[in-house]
Amino acid sequence: MKPVYYRLENSWTPKGGPNGQFTFTLLNLSESPLSGFKLVYTSLTRVSDPEACENAQFLRRNANFHEFSPPPGFLLAPGQSWIFTVAGLHRKAQHCTDGAKSAYLTLVDGTHVEVAVSDLLLEGSLSEPPPALLPEGHLDLPFALQPWPAEIDAKPGDSFPVVLYPQGARSDELLSISTVISLSRRLFESDHSVFSLAPSPQGRALVFDRQASLDAESYRLTFASDKVTLSYRDAAGLQYGLTSLAQLLNGARTTKGRFRFPISGSISDKPRYGWRGCHLDVSRQFYPVADVKRLIDILAWFKLNIFHWHLTDDEAWRLEIRAYPQLTTTGVLRGPNEPLLPQLGNGAEPVGGFYSQGDIRDIVAHAQALNVEVVPEIDIPGHNAATLAALPELTDGQEAPDSYHSVQGYPNNALNPAVPLTYEFLEKVFDEMVELFPSSYIHVGGDEVANGSWLASPLAKELMAEEGISGTFGLQSYFLKRIKDMLTARGRKLAGWNEVAHGGGVAAKDTLLMAWENPQVGIDLAREGYDVVMTPGQAYYLDMVQAEAFQEPGASWAGTVPPAHTYAYEAEGEFPEDLKDKMKGVQACIWSEHFLSRGYFNRLVFPRLPAIAEAAWTPKAKKDWNRFAAIVPLSPAL
Repeated sequence: MKPVYYRLENSWTPKGGPNGQFTFTLLNLSESPLSGFKLVYTSLTRVSDPEACENAQFLRRNANFHEFSPPPGFLLAPGQSWIFTVAGLHRKAQHCTDGAKSAYLTLVDGTHVEVAVSDLLLEGSLSEPPPALLPEGHLDLPFALQPWPAEIDAKPGDSFPVVLYPQGARSDELLSISTVISLSRRLFESDHSVFSLAPSPQGRALVFDRQASLDAESYRLTFASDKVTLSYRDAAGLQYGLTSLAQLLNGARTTKGRFRFPISGSISDKPRYGWRGCHLDVSRQFYPVADVKRLIDILAWFKLNIFHWHLTDDEAWRLEIRAYPQLTTTGVLRGPNEPLLPQLGNGAEPVGGFYSQGDIRDIVAHAQALNVEVVPEIDIPGHNAATLAALPELTDGQEAPDSYHSVQGYPNNALNPAVPLTYEFLEKVFDEMVELFPSSYIHVGGDEVANGSWLASPLAKELMAEEGISGTFGLQSYFLKRIKDMLTARGRKLAGWNEVAHGGGVAAKDTLLMAWENPQVGIDLAREGYDVVMTPGQAYYLDMVQAEAFQEPGASWAGTVPPAHTYAYEAEGEFPEDLKDKMKGVQACIWSEHFLSRGYFNRLVFPRLPAIAEAAWTPKAKKDWNRFAAIVPLSPAL
């Protein structure tokens, strides 16, 4: 481990400006004096007034990237510190992750040196222990099932079999057992396997009964002292039945006494919704293939069936497109001397990472074996700073380079609907995507295009005059209608965020929209005829803070989202009865701005992901917070 020669302390106080101010302290722990340097830090709490700083000169900002220099002639001697304040912030800092995430120095010779960053402190606040997110919990039935089944009438036994083994199984049933053996071994590496493909005198027979009369994805388990019978209709139902058996036996083994295995009775089970999803943003932070596959394993364990893979955003384009190799060279590298500046925790060392087409095929095959559908997303037309850095020919060269800014602070980050090359580019991207992803949907984003985008573009003005288009969202609707036609021609349906409906939207037929801004949006979209997946930030965004304390990590724009709220939230909400058929399901969203470590990931994602899995599967009348709290500590993590 390299020694730390420079450290940045940062604190926030509500005084000093409308949104408070930061106080930064740079300490020189080296043996050499510093002069003529610049300091960069990345922070989601951005500077909106460059003049509102003291004892420092503001140099530039790009989204979360901030660069300052000390006063002229300043010398930072060994063991000394430079203190400066920054007010003029675009919002208040509410939590510990709202401060500097990373920092580095640019020395007078142009080299870049990493700076360690300490936690953000709130002046005058005590550091409190994290709150208890779960009660102790209570079990009426001592069975370790996640999510809880639709119907259960089973009696717990006083003992449990060493293993379950198939009796008279067909080859596809044996393969499914093998798949669940591998799944459980990956998730619980030190635990003994719950299944054996060979008979065991200490085991219990597992008998299969395929029934065409059962619903899709459903299963039924019937327990007896000498055997368990698994009835199912399709491959998904078979897997879910086996997964439930694995959970039951694993829980009885690892928490003996608290959880038990059934000796008689039955479980009849089927999902509440057809779309049971989890989204992962890999643009802001890159996740290795092994981590993506493990997350898919966790989804399968919780009977979630959609992996929504957010592959592109302002921060990076992660999907290899062979027609445009620069997307995964220029379009993924963030660093002090790279086309993309450091963001969201990057420092002096360049960072990259992308998924090759071989990686994509590997991950898609892994998911398919677990009955998880991979729905890819390329976010268009907004959130394309990385795309435009890699392919500057997609811009209108006559448009001022700083004519609008996204909500995240990126200048001119949206693909221009009036540039003909935009459509040629996307045709080639979709050609490669449909070869990689068998999903019936391709998600095209459509969110957070800044009002005012393209209005300074001469080409856009010309297009608006020719087509009778009004404003940014009229242009966006024109663009997305062309995108929908591209997907239809390739046998795919369009999915997007709720803003796809802006400016006239696209045809509702074969369009699925995700309501994220607030629950009412989903009802409004259903009234317009769209199929809807509910994923409101106020309940299902897993980057939101879980408690109000300043020391809690996460975002707060959608409020505080403790696990109890996520669990209790009912996505159907006030949906009128005649619109409920338009609600196709629910989805968790994992946005990665704050996920700088595996510890932060697991702290924020669990237990809320299992809570959403239960909302997606378990009937409302069967949900029970105390029972959930008793079982969820058995959950696997990343």
